[in-house]
Amino acid sequence: MTSLKGMTWNHPRGYDPMVACSRLWKEKTGVSIEWEKRSLQDFESFPVEELARAYDLIVIDHPHVGQITAEKCLAPLDVPGREADRAALAKASVGRSYPSYTWQGRQWAFPIDAATQVQAWRPDLIETAPTFWTEVLELALEGRVLLPLRPPHSLMCFYTLAADLGRPCVVDGSGDLVDPETGETVIEMLREIIALVDPECLTMDPIAVFEKTVEAGSRIACVPLVYGYVPYAVAGFRPNRLAFCDMPVAGGNGPVGSALGGTGIAVSAFSNASREAIDFAYWIASGEVQRGPYAVAGGQPGHAAAWEDEAVNAATGDFYRATRATLEGAWVRPRHDGYMAFQQAASDRLNEGLVGRQDARRVVADINRLFRESFAPSVAG
Repeated sequence: MTSLKGMTWNHPRGYDPMVACSRLWKEKTGVSIEWEKRSLQDFESFPVEELARAYDLIVIDHPHVGQITAEKCLAPLDVPGREADRAALAKASVGRSYPSYTWQGRQWAFPIDAATQVQAWRPDLIETAPTFWTEVLELALEGRVLLPLRPPHSLMCFYTLAADLGRPCVVDGSGDLVDPETGETVIEMLREIIALVDPECLTMDPIAVFEKTVEAGSRIACVPLVYGYVPYAVAGFRPNRLAFCDMPVAGGNGPVGSALGGTGIAVSAFSNASREAIDFAYWIASGEVQRGPYAVAGGQPGHAAAWEDEAVNAATGDFYRATRATLEGAWVRPRHDGYMAFQQAASDRLNEGLVGRQDARRVVADINRLFRESFAPSVAG
């Protein structure tokens, strides 16, 4: 019997559906898959080649693609004979989830989890979620808003606001990451809301913010920019249920430009059972599995069939239907080899500037310099 090993991220949303679906896959094919888990942050710092040599299947997020492929750690999934399957997956992409794993003409992962910065709110505390950024500020004045700003989430907010203003950041190294005027505007927008929220936001990731928002007695009614986490939309998961909806608009083009997240399933280039691993990747990314066992096990599917499914939406307070427009308009981060180190350094520099109320022009100049330097090890794909 063939036995594979997989590595995913340490959260029920990332782990439970992989285990549940692998159990079905074993019944179906006889191939067993043992899953282990580590944080995405750990994955960023852990030597990728070591992971690829230890596991047959790896759950990744798309900004890693340039680094991982440069290190020749992944097997491309665009194998001959499965063109129709890939076309179906591409057609069913939620936003740019599928093409976010396309790099230098090859397909390195399939989306199994779709996410972007959307809005979370407490329907028991406010009648409707803010539609515009100005309404978010009004709620923040009342002490009823939190915003995850622990790196890299501060930079994700920076990306999202710039793009929603109609001036998205550059991704290909053809110039500065952001034009100075836009960058300064966004920094001032972030400073304005930071002055109104709990200072602890600068140390909080989405999970910490969600936990604070749903705890008994919480007055927090809105988290305007946060990566959606479907478990919090399910009744009974926590003392209070969150609803999710499109991001509040800062520009004039609707909820566009949110910094895309999510994860994809990839196959190690060093696997001794790559055919079996690739077969599993195609299967778990398919619409039938995504809207069925994957969603039922607490996953946050990456396939449109799940996002449009009545039962999947009914179980999650319309989580998918209510955030679909933001996903469709999401912005794909840079993916070149060298980006991941830039993301950390730029997030740290941004937070340093925000906390120290440093000159916005100097902060933007430093972020742009770090971005240009991130292309030095390689040529963009």
